[in-house]
Amino acid sequence: MKAILNRRSIRKYTQEPVPDGVIKELLEAAMSAPSAGNEQPWEFVVINDRQILNEIPKFHPYSQMLKEAPVAILVCGDLNQQKYDGYWVLDCAAATENILIAAQDKGLGAVWLGIYPAEERIEGMRKLLGIPDHVVPVALIALGYPAEHKEPANRFNPNKIRYNKW
Repeated sequence: MKAILNRRSIRKYTQEPVPDGVIKELLEAAMSAPSAGNEQPWEFVVINDRQILNEIPKFHPYSQMLKEAPVAILVCGDLNQQKYDGYWVLDCAAATENILIAAQDKGLGAVWLGIYPAEERIEGMRKLLGIPDHVVPVALIALGYPAEHKEPANRFNPNKIRYNKW
């Protein structure tokens, strides 16, 4: 609960590299997410090449923090692996959230950058990374050790809760 409640979108990072072992743990967390029919249609691209990270803001307007993030993880959905049409998006969103929570737990800062359904972002990522047509980039997570601190946000709102009927 602590990692969930304290998680915030962090957009400023130190230049300290994120160890490969920590990245592996984040990916283990991602792949522990639930998926429709247990299809696990996700694929991941770890991006730690500075030139590639610097290219992304040219087609993704909200990704300027990638210019200082030491690493990012792209979460993709493989349409050839979907068992139930369209649920791959939900599966990839669950994997993305698991990465964000695990990053918080590991002392990392992270922010979710939406790729899908924005066609220019999807095509930009496909072209930049050589992603095949049957694989759809869904979300990009910028990661690093935080160079900013944000207090937890209490977003609990009992007015958003209904029981049994609307």
